[in-house]
Amino acid sequence: MVYKSGIRWTCTRVCADPKKVRVMRVLLRAHFDTEKSNEAIRNGTLGKMIQSSVEQIKPEAAYFTADEGERTAFLVFDLQDVAQIPVISEPFFLNLGAKIDYTPLMNLEDVEKGLSQSQLH
Repeated sequence: MVYKSGIRWTCTRVCADPKKVRVMRVLLRAHFDTEKSNEAIRNGTLGKMIQSSVEQIKPEAAYFTADEGERTAFLVFDLQDVAQIPVISEPFFLNLGAKIDYTPLMNLEDVEKGLSQSQLH
């Protein structure tokens, strides 16, 4: 599902009980607008903004590359609460005109656990 803000919301709280918060490992992919990121490089703010975001998110992995012809950040981290999404996303939107995706991730242990609970075995 894509909203006007440009976020494709693919992670949701999976617990029906609001007192039971489940942490979800997610991949954040942020495509930076070329003109806005060029300006951020010229005025010296791109590195500072990325450093600030990494310090706030505390990802277990952070990668930066070109993807689909745009500067792109890939950050893997544990999303503690879906209310963090605007806090994390807004600096990328406001400063870099970013397009952002959040995708839930599983490690091998998560996959094995899910398969063991599957109705297909």
